[in-house]
Amino acid sequence: MGKTILIVEDEFLVALNLSRTLSALGFETVGIAPDAKTALRLAHEMPDFALVDVNLRDGETGPDIGKMLAQEYGAAVLFLTANPASLGEGIDGTIGCISKPVDEVQVENALDFLVDFLSGKAVTPPSALRVFPKSSAQAGGSAANSF
Repeated sequence: MGKTILIVEDEFLVALNLSRTLSALGFETVGIAPDAKTALRLAHEMPDFALVDVNLRDGETGPDIGKMLAQEYGAAVLFLTANPASLGEGIDGTIGCISKPVDEVQVENALDFLVDFLSGKAVTPPSALRVFPKSSAQAGGSAANSF
């Protein structure tokens, strides 16, 4: 698996900080999307991962964007949101969420977990990451029952 990532976040400074953190971790950011229209355009870059906020410039479109990125483009999707309750028991096909505000260590730990998990290693999710019960990681991975 590659290390390309899409950031879906409408707060410019938050997105820029995430992009810098991800670059330092060896990820290539394919773009920053502040809304659904931009996310759809950038989805054609086929990112391996996506970090998605729930509330964006065009409203609470993050859950639909995350589902589309996971199901139609095969991205491993994590939500970064100040309102994790709005995700209920999870969004089909996506991995989980981290509550904002997030720091660099939380992002790094979550992405390390995803990279290891998706490569088939038995891993435990970091404490800041809430893994959804019906996530694509749990449903399809060979290490699905290891956390």
